[in-house]
Amino acid sequence: MLLGAIALSYAFGLGRFLSLEAIKSSQADVEVWRASRPLLAALLFFGGYTIVVALTHGDGTVQPLSTRSIVIATGARPFVPPIEGIDQVDYLTSENIWRLRELPGRLVVLGGGPIGSELTQAFARLGSRVTQVEMAPRILMREDVDASDLVTQRFRSEGIEVLVDHTAKRVEVADGEKRLIVEHRGRELVIAFDALVVAVGRKANLTGYGLEELGVKADKTLDVNGYLQTSFPNIYAAGDVAGPFQFTHTAAHQAWYAAVNALFDPFKKFRADYRVIPWATFVEPEVARVGLNVLEATERGIAHEVTTYQIDDLDRAIADGEAHGFVKVLTVPGKDRILGVTIVGEHAGDLLAEYVLAMKHGLGLNKILGTIHTYPTMAEANKYAAGNWKRAHAPQALLNWVERFHTWRRGT
Repeated sequence: MLLGAIALSYAFGLGRFLSLEAIKSSQADVEVWRASRPLLAALLFFGGYTIVVALTHGDGTVQPLSTRSIVIATGARPFVPPIEGIDQVDYLTSENIWRLRELPGRLVVLGGGPIGSELTQAFARLGSRVTQVEMAPRILMREDVDASDLVTQRFRSEGIEVLVDHTAKRVEVADGEKRLIVEHRGRELVIAFDALVVAVGRKANLTGYGLEELGVKADKTLDVNGYLQTSFPNIYAAGDVAGPFQFTHTAAHQAWYAAVNALFDPFKKFRADYRVIPWATFVEPEVARVGLNVLEATERGIAHEVTTYQIDDLDRAIADGEAHGFVKVLTVPGKDRILGVTIVGEHAGDLLAEYVLAMKHGLGLNKILGTIHTYPTMAEANKYAAGNWKRAHAPQALLNWVERFHTWRRGT
């Protein structure tokens, strides 16, 4: 009965995901793209460049398209490390994992970043026995230690085996059983699995459509300037192929700048603004951040103060049974100007929006403290974090004067 419920949950969840994907993009459009092989060529024309895109269709016909400017938005694909024997198994990535129609009994997730962690918890909750393997000392290495520790504790409490400081050495298939061999402190460990997910990063799509033939400069991503122009000033780029961020929302942000600049340059162009970039990792507890955290501020030698509010004290979190996590704010020493915020807890990504707006428009913690927040909501955590900062920076001279004033007024 339990196995049937788990299988039903997996089938339902997969069906819902595929339905949502169908809304976002039609399969027909994908097939048209796959049937065409776009190749770029640049021709010198009256001292400038005319871009010619040759679309080679499935029937062999070539359709030339010409334009003054073009935006490259070819994205990225999962990076698969050269692990010995990995090609012996049909490994999964964040792109093809959705082809699974049956829930794997034993799943190994290679990678402890956001994608690896999200897939780890998702499949564990669907019923797979999941082992997460990360070569670094902890998962979610870009986040502060207290944030990644909370996620690790939750994972382990849910039965997930989290192996940090373990390096994948090779994949073996023996007697029909698939195994991942990992190394930890000089000793090898064998992990048997039914399915292997590789989630160790993504690689920009730079080849196969003519950029290398043109000589467009690239390293791990296309080299772009602040206006998202490549080494060919009328070839722009946006999204994962341009870097430096690999988020859907930053790709959309860049797309606006690239498209507008392509349309109006040389008369007017805008420099892409990366001052305030938020992101979230959708595990439970959710982890969201904007700006600096303690780890980055320390590494870069940036002076900062840290103010923390524990969400287990929040009425709405207590009522919802989600009384865990924290709001951590970094500020300029002695001032309320926000340098960065990390939130761990229920709907952390939603709560972060208030701080994103504040940082974007130069609003400090005093402004957040002075804003009425609906009771009881999770958003009150932001106000209480600002309140903690205010208590730590109370104007003692003024408070002492007020005390003397009221003492005089009482006649004592």
